[in-house]
Amino acid sequence: MTGPVVLGVDVGTSSSKGVLVDGQGRVLASAVRSHEVDRPRPGHVEMDPDVWWEEFTSIADELTAGSEHAVAAVGVSGMGPCVALCDEDGRSIRPAILYGVDTRAGRQIDELERELGADAILAVGGTALSSQAAGPKIAWVAQEEPGTYGRARMFLMPASLLVHRLTGRYVLDHHSASQCTPMYDARRRTWHRDWCQRVAPGLGLPELAWAGEVAGSTTTVIAGIPAGTPVITGTIDAWAEAVSVGATEVGDLMLMYGTTMFLVATVAQPVRSGQLWGTLGVTPGTTCLAGGMSTGGAVTTWLRDLTGSTYDELTRAARDSGPGARGLVMLPYFAGERTPVQDPRARGVVAGLTLTHDRGDLYRAALEAVGFGVRHHLDVLRAAGVPLGRAVAVGGGTQGDLWTQIVSDITGQEQLIPAITVGASYGAARLAAAALGSDVRSWNPPARTILPDPGPKPGYDAGYADYRELYRATTDTIHRLADRQTAASL
Repeated sequence: MTGPVVLGVDVGTSSSKGVLVDGQGRVLASAVRSHEVDRPRPGHVEMDPDVWWEEFTSIADELTAGSEHAVAAVGVSGMGPCVALCDEDGRSIRPAILYGVDTRAGRQIDELERELGADAILAVGGTALSSQAAGPKIAWVAQEEPGTYGRARMFLMPASLLVHRLTGRYVLDHHSASQCTPMYDARRRTWHRDWCQRVAPGLGLPELAWAGEVAGSTTTVIAGIPAGTPVITGTIDAWAEAVSVGATEVGDLMLMYGTTMFLVATVAQPVRSGQLWGTLGVTPGTTCLAGGMSTGGAVTTWLRDLTGSTYDELTRAARDSGPGARGLVMLPYFAGERTPVQDPRARGVVAGLTLTHDRGDLYRAALEAVGFGVRHHLDVLRAAGVPLGRAVAVGGGTQGDLWTQIVSDITGQEQLIPAITVGASYGAARLAAAALGSDVRSWNPPARTILPDPGPKPGYDAGYADYRELYRATTDTIHRLADRQTAASL
């Protein structure tokens, strides 16, 4: 082993993960803590922020206890943009509202667009208002829970909450801030003070820094981490995933196979799109155009639990089903949909079912549905003039080649699979190592390549056309059903 040992921890949607990494990028040890989000009502997705800290300290305890090397720096990342409203001491005052899978703030989005102007919001922040944006979620609490909001002094995300509890600093990275639309001015790289006062009246705003900058140092010995250890500012998990595989150069596309499916394209100049999210990157001078589906692995988990099967059993059955899932087409909008349709009232649909279909066909249809969703995103990226070079895949869904092969066959896009696919926690560690001055450019080279198979292409082209038409044909019906679901929960 050479070079300093760094700790990287990521708080994700379904688990928190941590890694100890040496100066050559080798993972020395890893740990995972699983958790679940709360869904108190349709469209509401929340989590207790104290779980983020409890899992961080548990993971750090485990990894430092088994290591003979002192942690030289700490990297953090987490799902986002989330809104964890906290008091002046950083204690949470209500459950955190999660990213775009939480769709409660539709009225606030409409109000802000009318008042500030949709075109002005897009011009200032680089992205249109949607369920992904943090700003309307803060406004929702201010309007719907004024007593609670009156106790709020700061808003934190998973990474910034960990930084605050480790160092006492109230700081947010520029990338995460760029997802707080309409509160952040992406052109000037600073808070839009007037709009912040409209969206989050009286709420203190965090200092801004870049993800890989040192936010501060640990104030005491915490979970085996020495006092005085540097802690980076950190960022949102999907962008840390891109860092983990080095997919941060212009033309790079990162595909994250996780609970949700996420795509990040790094571009030379800001690109405005009403269908995707324009954001800053994790390093100064970089910009991105990104998209995120509300589900991905979440649908496969649902099918696993529904059928009482294991993933291995379902994967074997899906291979037997074959391309096209024996005539099934699925819309994977089981939690509404973020990009590119931007429809929180969308719902899941399975078309073509007969009594002869089985669990393998359903599982295959789910994997193909995500593939069709990725193809839809790539179509929008190309239409926006974004040149697509190499695509690097990361996340739990890259284990085994079935899902990644399906996506390559549907999209025609070659995918590089790196040697290390643990994801955002590794990216956070990489940022921490770079902050110490380590050369991380050689970390995590590609281990294998997924090439498109031209054989299934005609069938997948037809399936993609059906996928796009199915949403258009069922929109009115699924919106009515979504409204009934919401009404029934009140």
